[in-house]
Amino acid sequence: MFRLRIHAVGSFGVLILLSCMAMAQEAKKASPADGHDIHIVAPHVVDGVVMGPFHHYCKPVSDDVMECLLYESTDPKALLVGVEYFIAKSLTRPNVRLDIWNKYYHDHAMEIATGRVKILDVPEEKAKALAEAAAKTDGIIFDLWRPRGANPPNGEVGHPQSVGHKHRTEGPGPVAP
Repeated sequence: MFRLRIHAVGSFGVLILLSCMAMAQEAKKASPADGHDIHIVAPHVVDGVVMGPFHHYCKPVSDDVMECLLYESTDPKALLVGVEYFIAKSLTRPNVRLDIWNKYYHDHAMEIATGRVKILDVPEEKAKALAEAAAKTDGIIFDLWRPRGANPPNGEVGHPQSVGHKHRTEGPGPVAP
């Protein structure tokens, strides 16, 4: 951990230090972790039990995909317990077999309709627009910290479901694996 201590430094030394800190911040390269600032909370069904709500910190990565980092709390030291992808239905529905979709995916329009999904930290109009965009996607969750509360996790990946998940009975969707 980096700790900064200043002991009786003259005003010139403080100016140099502040200047160096500003240059370091400007020089920071962008990373894939940047931009996960859409904050959504929603419960999930984990191993048949409703758990959460989970804090989703999300960012769009393309026109068709948004990724979310999942935490059990907002504590800055909270463990990353999962990843959820919001994928345009135009990609999932024609390309994911119905049996696979029913097992691993869920319809965000149905999940949002339960009233359990909340988009935080933005004005109501923006939250509504984000929810409308999310309703056009299917979700798939990868639960990374298994079993829940284990120290350390056992390496298995689970696939929780949304509360209110309903199996689809119609295509389209490919028949081949």
